[in-house]
Amino acid sequence: MSILIDEKTKVIVQGITGRDGSFHAGQMIDYGTNIVGGVTPGKGGQEAHGKPVFNSVQEAKDAVGVDATVIYVPAKFAKGAVQEAIDADIPLIICITEGVPVNDMVSLYHEVKAKGLKLIGPNCPGLISPGKSKIGIMPGSICIPGNVGVISRSGTLTYEIVHALTTQGIGQSTCVGIGGDPIVGSNFRDILDEFDKDSDTEAVVLIGEIGGDEEEKTAAYIKENISTPVFAYIVGASAPEGRTMGHAGAIVSGNAGTAASKQKAFREAGVPVANTLDEMAAMVAEKFGKV
Repeated sequence: MSILIDEKTKVIVQGITGRDGSFHAGQMIDYGTNIVGGVTPGKGGQEAHGKPVFNSVQEAKDAVGVDATVIYVPAKFAKGAVQEAIDADIPLIICITEGVPVNDMVSLYHEVKAKGLKLIGPNCPGLISPGKSKIGIMPGSICIPGNVGVISRSGTLTYEIVHALTTQGIGQSTCVGIGGDPIVGSNFRDILDEFDKDSDTEAVVLIGEIGGDEEEKTAAYIKENISTPVFAYIVGASAPEGRTMGHAGAIVSGNAGTAASKQKAFREAGVPVANTLDEMAAMVAEKFGKV
């Protein structure tokens, strides 16, 4: 099985006629994702990659049915694009866009939760259920189907750990990049709940990073609520205090948000913590008898 998406998930692309939206729509279609259309205001009636283009998300939903939407629009338009998907009650919204203002996310976050929808991102690579569907920018070639779930704040390191797992012969059920901004639509705990309910996900790999206290909260949550085995790796152990490292949310202030505090929290919750990505892959391989 997988979580959130599979081969039946009907997906639209907001911004499908733009540079990034068009390119990645083609990549997703080639992978086998069930893309049913796209949205670009003012270009309704056209086609992109052989799929119909609509003027609005609601128009697309009414015409072809939509389970998920992925957003490739500039940061200044991202809030409006997400809001349009919320207003149309799209169950799963994935926002790839980087640089979305934090203030824009505050109201969107609460509205998504209030309506019972799911938002992945912003500033994320999306997600992939290997062999079934990919929504976003993750490279499908490094993934193989299997029983290990992957959750990460870092897009690039998602690819690195997936490649390391695949090299060990360990397949993935679903890989989810939640995004590295201070406020994202779904946190580690939200996605862990989904994996914990999936009978075919036998372990979860969690890639955290410095900044904030999400990992510490997640460690406590795992101890009390998650039965699926979890393995953790924290990025940024050597990061200088006070310096933002790539992601807007990856900043250490004093002793708060350090890699050491996050590693300690996971170990105290009984979660094995790797020092490198290769060590992480080896730990998971040992669990599955691959070594």
